[in-house]
Amino acid sequence: MITTVLAAEELNPLVPHTVEIIVGTIAFILLFLVLRKTAFPQFEKVYAERTDKIEGGLKRAEEAQQEAAELKRQYEEQLAGLRAEAARIRDDARAEGQQIKVELRAQAEEEAARIRQRGEEQLAAAREQAVRQLRGEVGGLSVQLAERLIGESLADDARRSATVDAFLAELDSLATRETAPAGGAS
Repeated sequence: MITTVLAAEELNPLVPHTVEIIVGTIAFILLFLVLRKTAFPQFEKVYAERTDKIEGGLKRAEEAQQEAAELKRQYEEQLAGLRAEAARIRDDARAEGQQIKVELRAQAEEEAARIRQRGEEQLAAAREQAVRQLRGEVGGLSVQLAERLIGESLADDARRSATVDAFLAELDSLATRETAPAGGAS
């Protein structure tokens, strides 16, 4: 039995001695107090700094995102305004082009009318001059013909003028008779 008692007194590796438990507990408490005074405040400080840094980064990111969204909105408003202004400028240019086109067309028509009228005036003046010249030539020829036929000289200007006027009136009446049936027949 002595061997069993000695064996019982031997250390059990699973159950520590009470002295070890007391010394371990005192050492743990001392270590905890030292860490609480020195290391834990540093850990808390670093943790708080990191938390602030992360939260500040998130806030800055949100603010930057909001600022970017605001800038994008302003840019889109400016772009829409510029597009509207460009469309207005194009419309104004088209309207101005149409107005210029109308003005140029009106000027061209006025110029054409002026040229036409000038041409008609020149034609009427040329016709009048040709009629006067032909009357003069026909008058001269008719006087020569009348002198030959009558055999006497028409030296008197009044007589000559009366003879020429009578001859021309007769020619005019013949011309109007010849053109009247042709105009009525067509």
